[in-house]
Amino acid sequence: MRIVRSSEYQNRPDLIKIVNAGWQLTYPLGTKIDLTKDKLIKAARKETKLQDFGPETDWEEPLEKLLESVNEEAQLNPFGRFITKVRLVGLLKSRLYANYWFTKNPEILEQETYPVFLIAGLQRTGTTKLQRLLAADPDTRGLKSWEALNPAPWPQAKAGKEDPRIAEARKSENGLKFISPDFFAIHPVEYNAPEEDILLLDMSFRSTVAEATMHVPTYSDWIAKQDQTPAYEFMDKLLKLLQWQQPAKRWVLKSPHHLEFLGTFTKVFPDTRIIWPHRDPLKTMVSFFSMVAHSRYIFSNVVLAREVADHWGNKIAYMLDCAMKYRDEVDGKNFFDLRYEDLIADSQSEIKKLYDSMDEELTAEAVQAIIESEKGHGQHRYGKHEYKIEDFDMNQEELEAMVRTYRERFGFTEIKTN
Repeated sequence: MRIVRSSEYQNRPDLIKIVNAGWQLTYPLGTKIDLTKDKLIKAARKETKLQDFGPETDWEEPLEKLLESVNEEAQLNPFGRFITKVRLVGLLKSRLYANYWFTKNPEILEQETYPVFLIAGLQRTGTTKLQRLLAADPDTRGLKSWEALNPAPWPQAKAGKEDPRIAEARKSENGLKFISPDFFAIHPVEYNAPEEDILLLDMSFRSTVAEATMHVPTYSDWIAKQDQTPAYEFMDKLLKLLQWQQPAKRWVLKSPHHLEFLGTFTKVFPDTRIIWPHRDPLKTMVSFFSMVAHSRYIFSNVVLAREVADHWGNKIAYMLDCAMKYRDEVDGKNFFDLRYEDLIADSQSEIKKLYDSMDEELTAEAVQAIIESEKGHGQHRYGKHEYKIEDFDMNQEELEAMVRTYRERFGFTEIKTN
């Protein structure tokens, strides 16, 4: 079995090394990739042949702040700059395509958004497994990876052929496997599987995606102080666009990002049931630090392990504090707690408890679909991930101090990582 270690995040295919080195030589010749707002907007309009981004303008300042931080702090390598440009142009294209459909079919925005099962647990707590199992229910609408990348149909797509959004997402999956062969052992990103809806928030340039993939502390500090309502309101529009394409009864959404903004989420999506998977953070945080380090090294040759641990350790602690504060404000209403160990040991029983607590029917058809889904998604399909706190120049006492309040509240008191 392939072993992927947290100490070995600086692995990179030889071809990418050669591309970065060769590209670097061209910089003095004026071929540096231009990451400025006007250039990105111009590229998006040219590629889509559309001009109108819609009535919202609240995405422009966040994009400017992000680009300032990327250009001044992220220390991207040439390949990282290229990927960043493609990704940001893609987000702008999605806004153009979405507004095309909102204008062409105004009934899209007249819909009621489906009720939401929101999985809001920390990273590495079984959220991906739970999301995939719940999305197997035919009555439940999951957000597939290809939809998260491109929620709006492309007007130029030809009827009767495979949706080009699926082909592009498949290409992106294969590209990621090549660029970072180790990454899938940590977190598989499969084009046709459910994915985090934070990618929809990213289309307003108000999400934590950037700080998970790049060193952008100024942007991170700025975005933490901003009202997230505009991003969630545009996400609501995108969900309506998606359910217009494929109807269902309810949504199942998932991202640790929402822990910080549960009040905003439930304001925009009032018919929400919050599912909070719990696992001792001392068993999960270092795994996520490793995931971030591997991800950032795709974009930059300069990834400092201790900086990753400090930034994300403190951010995780803050996210947990925000979630616990909101939970107390609503007296735990519409929360459902489950333990990672229970989900792994008997997922069917935990899902049955979840449906019962929400007064939802778990049909025989749904049970069978969930069983089949679990068979197809075993652990370690892409390798085994091994990680140590020492690889991040931190010790267990420092880590425990960050999350002590949460651990005491939910019964994780012993300092232990295995």
